[in-house]
Amino acid sequence: MMPNTRRDTTPNASHKQPALPVIDLRDFTCLDRRRDFLATLRHAARDVGFFYLVGHGIDDTLIQQIWEVSRRFFALPQAEKNAISMVNSPHFRGYTQLGHELTRGVPDRREQIDIGAELPALDLSSNDPAWMRLQGPNQWPVRLPELREVTLEWSATLRSVAIRLLRAFSVALEQPEEALDGLIDKAPAQLLKLIRYPGSHQAHERQGVGPHKDAGILTLLLQDEHPGLQVKRNDEWLDVPPRLGALVVNIGEILELATNGYLRATVHRVLVPDAGVTRYSIGYFLSPCLEGSVPLLPLPEHSPKDALGPESDPNNPLFREIGPNALKGRLRSHPDVTERFYPEFLL
Repeated sequence: MMPNTRRDTTPNASHKQPALPVIDLRDFTCLDRRRDFLATLRHAARDVGFFYLVGHGIDDTLIQQIWEVSRRFFALPQAEKNAISMVNSPHFRGYTQLGHELTRGVPDRREQIDIGAELPALDLSSNDPAWMRLQGPNQWPVRLPELREVTLEWSATLRSVAIRLLRAFSVALEQPEEALDGLIDKAPAQLLKLIRYPGSHQAHERQGVGPHKDAGILTLLLQDEHPGLQVKRNDEWLDVPPRLGALVVNIGEILELATNGYLRATVHRVLVPDAGVTRYSIGYFLSPCLEGSVPLLPLPEHSPKDALGPESDPNNPLFREIGPNALKGRLRSHPDVTERFYPEFLL
């Protein structure tokens, strides 16, 4: 999947100009390329918010395994997938049927399974804040035990890549390399999504995922060969085609908060493919630990003039308190889980 060379190609179009900046993570530890790497990273995160990441070091065998187990999961009988439905989980873990996750109130045409850090549920009282219920175990299909093994290994591998990248961001912002480690040094709150987008020719079924920003720190996305991801830039939608051997990376709202808007989380969406085509993707979301709040980095003197504060959306306010921020997004996206386990938040 990813040769150990500097050459990186787009399937069937190796000479096309890449839609996004291409960043090689190996350059972060290479003294003669580090300065250019940091400048490119800073530009990509501030001006685009998305980039292709190569040189991540993920083993080809693991990439093949995650694709295989993902397709095998979605090929399970519907009843077996429904047996681990997210509506059974107060932790928002498990399977979501087509059209059962909402983006800004509109159903998305995708089915998926959400897998978080494999942790026990906390022993809570009625006086504990509701966001503490987010920690808990995953749900696993009985007839596909390898799903657990492969996805937890994938999550651990992607977490390592994402943390290396997060530390590179700190250095690019002229901060100590460990400046943002406090966001991730407690119980992990990461999320992995295996996603399937069945095609459609109906105009009202084109929303695979509606326009949104990611709520976490960093997102690392593995795409199959079918296009669909789009990034909004200058009020236009830019296609982000698959690129062989590369992950697509975007920054989340937590980095926007931590830099007072110097870095911007970018609006993006996914369009479903045409009828007869199925698109798969695998998204890893590095999220902050649920306890605590988002720090405000002391940016160098030449940066604050470009830090205009995080964007304000009255329909989706951002909180510096991490737990309430995380819960807010899940409640909005999964009203069936909200109704069953968090009825106190229903209007």
